[in-house]
Amino acid sequence: MISRAGHTAARKALYRPGLVAKRHNPVITAMAKRLAARSMAPKAIVGASMRRLIHMIYGVLKSKTQCNAAIPMRGLAIQDGI
Repeated sequence: MISRAGHTAARKALYRPGLVAKRHNPVITAMAKRLAARSMAPKAIVGASMRRLIHMIYGVLKSKTQCNAAIPMRGLAIQDGI
């Protein structure tokens, strides 16, 4: 179950994009596979992908550049040992 805390309209607006990003965005797909390997609930993975999507959108708006999928993927090799 996705938490009811926070802005309802934002949750509703991000649910479908979170599902699509989980399937097609390489950064979010890698994160979802890591979370699934740790036996996280599927809805929790969607919630995490929604949050990651928000962070990526904020980074694009803040830096005023296009999204570069290689930037978030650099730190994944370090996280595998955790």
